[in-house]
Amino acid sequence: MALTRFFFAASILLLSSLVITSANDYSYDSRTDTVKPGYHPKSDANIYDNTPKPDLPKPTLTIPKSDNEKPNYGYDSIPEAPLPIGIEGLVLCKSGSNYIPIKGALVRIACMAVDQNGYETTPFSCLTGATDANGYYYKTLPAFGLGDLKVTECKAYLESSPLETCKIPTDVNNGMSGALLSSYHILSKNIKLYSMRTFFYTSETTPTPAGGY
Repeated sequence: MALTRFFFAASILLLSSLVITSANDYSYDSRTDTVKPGYHPKSDANIYDNTPKPDLPKPTLTIPKSDNEKPNYGYDSIPEAPLPIGIEGLVLCKSGSNYIPIKGALVRIACMAVDQNGYETTPFSCLTGATDANGYYYKTLPAFGLGDLKVTECKAYLESSPLETCKIPTDVNNGMSGALLSSYHILSKNIKLYSMRTFFYTSETTPTPAGGY
């Protein structure tokens, strides 16, 4: 009877050992990670991207103009005032190979103009003062005083010579056909000065005999 109890107790102890061993093996297998084929874990290196952002231009706000905005017709700007015109030149007497200044000669200034509608008006003219001992003349034309007329072109002509021995006008430098006022420079007194080329008178020529020389 005692032997039977001994074998029964030994059987119980052996069975308990087998149960504990099986439980430990199952617990170990359940903790084993199963790796799927083709799976690669992500690296932590690319979690934070340090690439700088591109410097893009900021959008600008465009405000459309109001339909009620009044147009600018240039009333705020003041046009430049026209400058007075100065005309200067010399009048000489050509006698043979000699050139002698004529004192007291006159030059006529003739101008063309248009009215405010763009129509050409009747030409007007004026005389310079008499030349001095050097044959020099000077004339100033005012910038104002012509009403609504706009001067478009002026020419200078020989008018008269006080010398009886040298009073025949020549067309040298367009003294008879009219020398155009073309180029000028601005003086310190704000005058547009036109310097004309020299005009000439000559003495009476001897009539050429019939048949010539």
